[in-house]
Amino acid sequence: MVQIAPSILAADFLHLEKDVETVNAYADIFHLDIMDGTFVPNISFGFPVVEAIARKAEKPLDVHLMIVHPEKYVERFAQAGAAMISFHYEAAREQTAAILEQIRSLGVKAGLVINPDCPVQEIFPYLGQVDFVLLMSVFAGFGGQKFIPESLERIRAVRAQLDLLGHPEVPIEVDGGIGPANAAAVVAAGASILVAGSSVFKAPSPAEAIARMRG
Repeated sequence: MVQIAPSILAADFLHLEKDVETVNAYADIFHLDIMDGTFVPNISFGFPVVEAIARKAEKPLDVHLMIVHPEKYVERFAQAGAAMISFHYEAAREQTAAILEQIRSLGVKAGLVINPDCPVQEIFPYLGQVDFVLLMSVFAGFGGQKFIPESLERIRAVRAQLDLLGHPEVPIEVDGGIGPANAAAVVAAGASILVAGSSVFKAPSPAEAIARMRG
């Protein structure tokens, strides 16, 4: 089953409750990008926004940490209402296994993220510990980028390795440049959670855009 995770980074922050209601009504997951201005150049939002969304959310909160030292913040984001927390392998390296265990110990699903320039093979040793994998199909830190076509082969490679290890149930989430025009190809490659920002919240009908991507 394909799940659609609208990226709140692309929402209308002046009327955020309206966009939260859109996700509640038509989508499956709230995707929340946390940027620190260090791991990525931009700064997004923090605990108050996550907590506010959690109070109105009827769907799970998926917190994507684009930050250095993610281990310092996972407990606080779990307390804020996250059901899923992912962090970048590039920011963790030798601490990756420990952080995955830390997240799971909080009763939260743990995900590992990599950017397009990180070989997928680098995360293969950790695939037995993850609840999901998040593959960036653009470079983390900016919304509105175009989907990198080579991402499809990366999705296939991770899907094949998960299946080889006996983890067909572990979903692959893909983030960046996804919309109705390419959703089917991303799903065919092996993804089952599609993050979509502008293609949902900037669409004339967000509900129709979500339905087309899911279908």
